[in-house]
Amino acid sequence: MGNKCCKSGPDEDALEKERLKRLRKKRHRARIQAARKIQAWWRGTLVRRTLLAAALRAWVIQNWWRAVLCRRVLQRRQDLLKIYVIREEAAVRLQSWVRMWQCHRRYCHIWHALCILQVPKGCFALQTDDHLQDQYDVPPGQPEFHIEILSV
Repeated sequence: MGNKCCKSGPDEDALEKERLKRLRKKRHRARIQAARKIQAWWRGTLVRRTLLAAALRAWVIQNWWRAVLCRRVLQRRQDLLKIYVIREEAAVRLQSWVRMWQCHRRYCHIWHALCILQVPKGCFALQTDDHLQDQYDVPPGQPEFHIEILSV
């Protein structure tokens, strides 16, 4: 019986082979699991890189679009300001024409009245005193007008 103890039998070889086979299987499973973890990490890295690139591209497009909108708003404001200035200039010009016409009418009225009231030989000798100006309410020499520019 002492022989059996020291001698390895077919059962022990088979057990040793089975143990080695299980160990290889276990190592193989561990390698596969490690490979899956590495692949998952790599796929996640690729996805995050792709998402980051897409986010950067979207950010660039959004900045460009905001700049376009800002330029449109600025151009619209400038156009409205130009229209406003043109209208104001036209109003000022029209008002000056009306004032000029009124002054001319007053002058003609006063001149005609003076010619009638004066002696026949001095028809063109007009008196220029302040009494005449006060009597007919002639406005001062420089017209006054105010322009207000409102922001758009």
